Amino acid sequence: MKFDTRMISAVTVSAFALVALTACSDGEPAEAPSSVSEQSEQVQTTASLEPVADGVLQVCLTGDYRPFSYAESDDAELSGIDVEMVKALAAELSDQTGSEVTVEFVRTSWKDLMPTFLSSCDIAVGGITVTPEREQEAAFSIPVIHGGKAAITRCGNESEFDTVDEINQPDTTVITPIGGTNEKFADENFGDAEIIRFSANNSIFDEIVAGRADVMVSDAPEVVWAAHEHPELCQVNADDPFNSQVLAYLLPKDDADFQQVVNDWLSDAFTDGTWDAATEEWFGEGSVFAGENRPHE
Repeated sequence: MKFDTRMISAVTVSAFALVALTACSDGEPAEAPSSVSEQSEQVQTTASLEPVADGVLQVCLTGDYRPFSYAESDDAELSGIDVEMVKALAAELSDQTGSEVTVEFVRTSWKDLMPTFLSSCDIAVGGITVTPEREQEAAFSIPVIHGGKAAITRCGNESEFDTVDEINQPDTTVITPIGGTNEKFADENFGDAEIIRFSANNSIFDEIVAGRADVMVSDAPEVVWAAHEHPELCQVNADDPFNSQVLAYLLPKDDADFQQVVNDWLSDAFTDGTWDAATEEWFGEGSVFAGENRPHE
């Protein structure tokens, strides 16, 4: 993070002027700082961060991907892990800039995520996968989630579905939402199983609870959330998924200062309780994605 040296110089000069004025006005000599380091401690410095110079952190998200960001409708209040995380980030930026930074959410779609981010946002969140195509146009934060595709089934059946081959059997009923990477993964890997294509994403896990499907494969954070939400369901391999996927935040590509501030804050958030406070409602306490269980980077 770089600091505005002109601001520091101005504040320093003001500090010395105040010392001199005090000495002349009350007849008692003011005690000057005995060293440069002591002097620096008396001078308030603030970070110069261009994206929030207007006091607003503009946050792109889709609002359709639990547990990261979700709203029942366009007018409904947003909730989710990353909704809470960016509020904590705004508080950190307020401290660093010395001015209040508020959050403004910018709703978009997955199809329009990149153009909306480039035109309207300082950061994009909500379960965004790191891809080479996205890296050409934007920077990514340090990883938020190390994940991949994982299975969820009724509790007690985990050992029956902990490999792709075990799922890909004629007597297995796999359920998958229509469209997206889950259906693509099912088509590519479960050709011998029966695949049910389900359009109602909000109730898809109820089909497994009711016994109308055996297993679903989705992104590891979603199956951990679903298992926490439905006591009858257990995630199978979120800590060792079938493939590898990294989720992170989108950041401006050519702003190294802002990238550094966000990454430093995020790194601290995984150890100081900020991340766990945001995730426990969705993942449960001590989940595979808890701060203490993160892989060393």
